Amino acid sequence: MRWLCLLLVAGGLWAQSANTLTPKEVEDGWVLLFDGETLFGWKPVGPSKWDVKDGAIVTEPSGQGWLRSGSQFADYILKLEFRAEEKANSGLFLRSATEGQPHETGYEVQIWNVNPNAKYRTGSLVNHVSAKKAAFKGAEWNSYEIQVNGDKWNVKLNGKSILKATEGKSKVGHIGLQSNGFKMEFRNIKLKPLNLQPIFDGKSLTGWHKVDAPKAQQPPEWSAKNGMIHVEKGPGELETDGQYDDAILQIAIRTNANGPAHHPNSGVFLRGDANKFWTGYESQIRNEYKDGDRTKPVDFGTGAIYHYQPTRKVVPNDNEFFVKTIVMRGRHFGIWINGYPVTDWEDPHPEGNVVRNKQAKLGAGTISLQAHDPTTNLDFKNIRLAKLPR
Repeated sequence: MRWLCLLLVAGGLWAQSANTLTPKEVEDGWVLLFDGETLFGWKPVGPSKWDVKDGAIVTEPSGQGWLRSGSQFADYILKLEFRAEEKANSGLFLRSATEGQPHETGYEVQIWNVNPNAKYRTGSLVNHVSAKKAAFKGAEWNSYEIQVNGDKWNVKLNGKSILKATEGKSKVGHIGLQSNGFKMEFRNIKLKPLNLQPIFDGKSLTGWHKVDAPKAQQPPEWSAKNGMIHVEKGPGELETDGQYDDAILQIAIRTNANGPAHHPNSGVFLRGDANKFWTGYESQIRNEYKDGDRTKPVDFGTGAIYHYQPTRKVVPNDNEFFVKTIVMRGRHFGIWINGYPVTDWEDPHPEGNVVRNKQAKLGAGTISLQAHDPTTNLDFKNIRLAKLPR
């Protein structure tokens, strides 16, 4: 058996499972847009029908339409695989608006082999830039890797660069899969946000300030050491000097439990009111669940929008660093834990400034780290943020 394992590794047959991320990808900030099992985080638009079969998103010949991501992104690397018959016509929509035709409000990266002399063949930005002559392989899995950074585009098909262009009509928007009258399959859909900048320098609390709870008997103790923000005791919070509205935030977190019954309670507050205690939207941190079932979170669970949407799965464990990715744009919030999608929520409430009064706060606010109570013990590191265009 040992020799069989060695042969499998040497022969490259021991491949990474579909629709998963490696520990290195998680550390580097990649997220899965498709969990391999459900359409969580996606919304169908139009009469086309979508399903999940054998670890792939599938659309049958059922009418035109598209499947769009709940979250919107600006600059990123997108990787995915697709499979279709040779004559299929489809595409990927990038930076597309919620309403309107996605190839007009954003861009369509073409999937179409039928006419190799067509101006916008496979790999092209339809109605904008033609790709080099290239064709996907019919009835086989093909890979797209697309990097869009500001106005710069780079499209690779099956590892070969077929388009490099400068095109800047749309700066931010949804990612979408096209249904155009042919059976299409998509899998391994993952994305790495680009241009995230540190908002913690790794050695001091410069750019942050403390906000203690009114009449707190044990104010939290915040410190910066070993590249981390450490906190014990509470209640209280550590708040950014800056304010942010639409952004992508990534942060590595460790909840330091002192026993199997201790699950430190914390959160990340978003769009808070400066120098006011525990305001704005709270993305929960609590790694406890019921009956040994990670789909039964206690107190909304890590990755939830507290008070409003529980996490669909408690992914992380106490005493281990995990990566939380938050994408907030307008009323929409998407949250991933270790790259796995756990929250996709649109605030339905009327616009206002007090989130806990069921008002949708759309304006800029602070980001805060929560010290919940006297048993608080957490570490935060690699706190990075990229603003999204409004």
